[in-house]
Amino acid sequence: MLDFIFGFFSHDIGIDLGTANTLIYVLGKGIVIREPSVVARHRKTKRILAIGTEAKKMIGKTPYTIEAIRPLKDGVISDFDATAAMIRHYIKAVHESHGLMPKIPRPRVAVGIPSGVTEVERRAVQDACLSAGARSAYLIEEPMAGAIGVGFNVEDSSGIFIVDIGGGTTEIALISLGGIVMNKSIRVAGDEMDQAIISYMRMRHALLIGERTAEDLKINIGSAMAMSDNKKDKAAVVRGRDLESGLPKSIKVSDTDVREALSPVISQIVETVADLIEEVPPELISDILEKGIVICGGGSMLNGIDKLLAERVKMPVSVAEDPMTAVVRGCAKVLEDEKLLNQVRVTGGLR
Repeated sequence: MLDFIFGFFSHDIGIDLGTANTLIYVLGKGIVIREPSVVARHRKTKRILAIGTEAKKMIGKTPYTIEAIRPLKDGVISDFDATAAMIRHYIKAVHESHGLMPKIPRPRVAVGIPSGVTEVERRAVQDACLSAGARSAYLIEEPMAGAIGVGFNVEDSSGIFIVDIGGGTTEIALISLGGIVMNKSIRVAGDEMDQAIISYMRMRHALLIGERTAEDLKINIGSAMAMSDNKKDKAAVVRGRDLESGLPKSIKVSDTDVREALSPVISQIVETVADLIEEVPPELISDILEKGIVICGGGSMLNGIDKLLAERVKMPVSVAEDPMTAVVRGCAKVLEDEKLLNQVRVTGGLR
């Protein structure tokens, strides 16, 4: 009875609780929040000062009394209180109503989690959602949510091979009959790409740059392989601190430099995908050859990564439409289908 009442007065929501970004999908409305997973708070009192974009602007610029942190690391919660505060903030935001009928923020929530997390890490995500005001929290493995969000019928007997390259983890999975047949989860993804660029700039150009600068380089001129349709190299001006003199310095960086910096990280992802394909059962390999590999997540938007993977595994590879939202769309879809939810949700949690 209470569940029916709360369902009438609150919105059910899907959450992609990512290392880099948090996306919120409200059933019947679509994606209403797309913010960086960053929280700024007072270092001593732990009072929350900013969340999302405003907090991200503070990274690397805060005085001692303020800390700007990313409460999730490698796809799992590293700071429980900050994560709960962030989820609570977003749940409250989507329930703000200016109409006559007030909204009570007690939603059903489906959250995407990495497939390689431990039971303790799963419980932490669920506890964070419940303490943030959710009346029930369901956990969906990210590759499963991604496949559903892309539009695949995961209950079908034909195999689906999906690669989700996020901020903290890369999820690789073979899905059939509503379950994950085999999967690998590696903590090598967008964050490691940023660190690789920082290390490259330090070693090659003796220039110290921050994470935001590295991320901008990756997004603007980063690529996985040289593209034949590029008539001239892309370039960007990078500003940082000269490690030799300690003074500010600006240099021009080409896309070739960024590609060289990213190469070890991308190679590790590609080789992990190839290793899993080698273990695929023969009955399912023909399905993969027919459908191809689908990649999603923010990392899939790196120029040329689909072509590099296709060249390595010798089969079709495609990037999902709107790849960054695939997981959150999948989480929302399972809330609309009770049978599918019971089949794909991770069991063994609180409720």
